[in-house]
Amino acid sequence: MLHARHALRAAASLMLAAALFVAATAAARSPPDALPEVAVSALPTEAREVLAQIRAGGPFRYDRDGVTFGNRERLLPAQSRRYYHEYTVPTPGASNRGARRIVCGGPQRSPAVCYYSADHYQSYARIRE
Repeated sequence: MLHARHALRAAASLMLAAALFVAATAAARSPPDALPEVAVSALPTEAREVLAQIRAGGPFRYDRDGVTFGNRERLLPAQSRRYYHEYTVPTPGASNRGARRIVCGGPQRSPAVCYYSADHYQSYARIRE
């Protein structure tokens, strides 16, 4: 009887620890609708230029600009498979594409929403027009 009580307490403690871990993990990742916003005027000059290029349909500086963005990190709102497209925001002094990106959703020339990432998809801010 005593052994059964210890086993139940141990199981309850393990379940509580697992629940707390899941809750803490969920809290650490903000839901996509809670993403911060950034005004276009607050973006780096290069990002504002890329937004203008997106609306004009190009031309773009990098071959990868306009490709489908998979949202594998799931930090942006869930959408259909080909909804998002990514664009490089040039970083002055960088010898490669750098870490800055704009990801837009919807039609490529008139996106419904765009997001700015300064850290290669680790975080996003919704661009407010």
